[in-house]
Amino acid sequence: MKFYNKVILSALVFIPSISLAELSGNIGYVSDYVYRGIYQEESSASFGVDYESEAGLYVGTWMADVGDGIESDFYAGFSGSSGDFNYGLGVTGYYYSDGWDNAYEEANLSLGYGFITLDYADGKYKAPTETSYTVTSITIDTPVGLYITSGSFGADSSGDWTEIGYGVELDSGVGMSIALISSDNLGVTQDNSSAVHINNSAINTTPSNQLVFGVSYGFGL
Repeated sequence: MKFYNKVILSALVFIPSISLAELSGNIGYVSDYVYRGIYQEESSASFGVDYESEAGLYVGTWMADVGDGIESDFYAGFSGSSGDFNYGLGVTGYYYSDGWDNAYEEANLSLGYGFITLDYADGKYKAPTETSYTVTSITIDTPVGLYITSGSFGADSSGDWTEIGYGVELDSGVGMSIALISSDNLGVTQDNSSAVHINNSAINTTPSNQLVFGVSYGFGL
């Protein structure tokens, strides 16, 4: 997965790569939409469009059904690689219709070597009282499609999650995935004055486990 797809989709939906195509699209469906360990919505469909230049500059948008509203994500940045080393730097905004949630805006950094990738995000939750959050995660990908991600929240938010999954790309361009996502203490902060939010409410801190199935299709435009 390209850097910006990892930022937006995490590893829930395996997006097949489009070789030699600067403009590409993707559609997807997941049995449960869980992002960074946070349960968003049951049974979510999505659609995205990405543009990447030969120099590594990219811009894109991704939209998903979140029940009573639509999540619209917009992102841009730069990514590249040198040998086994890869990197990315960008910005991402998450916006919601029908008052489903307030906006999130963040800067993203990705550094990888071989099958290990470190992702970091520094963001703001645009509630009436603005709060800050950071997200740090490490992902180990294997050549056979198995991966594991471990991540944690910081700043005004805290909590941890782990995701173990498998993704495969079929010859038809269809991708399929399955992931087990476990989270703990999401939303608890050091002074309890702020929290990770979703749907305009602080997240329940009860540990949870979600088994997620996904299917996607990537295509050139």
